[in-house]
Amino acid sequence: MKKIWLARMLQRVEDEYLSRMGLSLPLLAIGIVIVTDLAAGHDSYLTPGIVAAPPLAAIVVNWQRTLFIGILGLLVQAALAPYDGVAEIPDHDVLFGQLFAYALVTLFSVYIAWRRETGAKAFTAITSVAEAAQHALMRPPAPRVGIVRLAVRYVSAADAAQIGGDLYAVLDTPHGVRALIGDVRGKGLGAVQTSAVVLGAFREAAYDEGGLDWVAQRVDTSVRRHVTGGDFITALFAQFDRPDSVELLHYGHVAPLLVSRDGTVETLNPEEPWVPLGLADLVKGGPKPWRVHLRPGDVLVLCTDGVIEARSPLDNTFYPLLDRVGPLVAGSAHDLDAAVERVYRDLLRHAGGSLSDDVVVLLLTATPRPLPFHPQDPPISTT
Repeated sequence: MKKIWLARMLQRVEDEYLSRMGLSLPLLAIGIVIVTDLAAGHDSYLTPGIVAAPPLAAIVVNWQRTLFIGILGLLVQAALAPYDGVAEIPDHDVLFGQLFAYALVTLFSVYIAWRRETGAKAFTAITSVAEAAQHALMRPPAPRVGIVRLAVRYVSAADAAQIGGDLYAVLDTPHGVRALIGDVRGKGLGAVQTSAVVLGAFREAAYDEGGLDWVAQRVDTSVRRHVTGGDFITALFAQFDRPDSVELLHYGHVAPLLVSRDGTVETLNPEEPWVPLGLADLVKGGPKPWRVHLRPGDVLVLCTDGVIEARSPLDNTFYPLLDRVGPLVAGSAHDLDAAVERVYRDLLRHAGGSLSDDVVVLLLTATPRPLPFHPQDPPISTT
């Protein structure tokens, strides 16, 4: 929360700075008109060009400063009127017509600036609510959960909302550390509601159920009970109950990758791929969990299809995660935050700087659980 508060304060300072700097544009326009009019001499009447200043102000500053620019422009025209001989013009209707047109432009510019400022405030409020909903729904885990170190990068394709249909959770339970990553079909509020159903069911079942398959069945039951409209969720469940292995359970999701310390990458395909959550009633039986051996320094890479389906604007190719992830993650078991940032930056470069789908990249590595410290224990000699 402190980081969010600090970011907002910095944004306010930046907005105030840009607002003040924004005055330079309409003031420059007024200055150019003044210099040009004075240089042209008494026979030229160029001050009506100041009419461009209020619209320029409406683009970059608030309505109060826009009104100030409009009034300043009117005063400048009045000050230059004797120099230009405007008072000697016999047809005063022309002069009044120009002033009336300038007043209308100023008022319209003030209105545009007010609407822009109001819209920006509403946008900020919506973004804050979406941000709060995102944190309440996802509850970003700590860098270490039980025997697992982890790092995650969640990015919604809808930048304004900062929330989408991809989901993840990592929990320390009596049965080991259990993780879930999933991708809801669809977007918008419907996808958010489905994510809430999946995550809520997982958080309950992860503590109650002894087997990973029973956890998944509980989640699937909740999805079929509460999610309507034919929506489904691809998902992958993981359980770290030992530091030397991980149990995986597949529900139609992107296959996980295992990156060893030397950069070797292994795709962990299930023996029997299964259908997504919400579609289990269409087939008989159920998915079978499988166990993968872990060596010291191995990193498990979980992601959603927004990663592997990100296309390059240059050649329209998909992001080659299998080829890129090894050098980006290898040897980073003790600094997963830097590794996940490298993966995300590389993905963003491949996609040309913007993503068309939600993205979750989750890195996990198992470590021995530290021994509890007891104050009565004798100090360890270092000699």
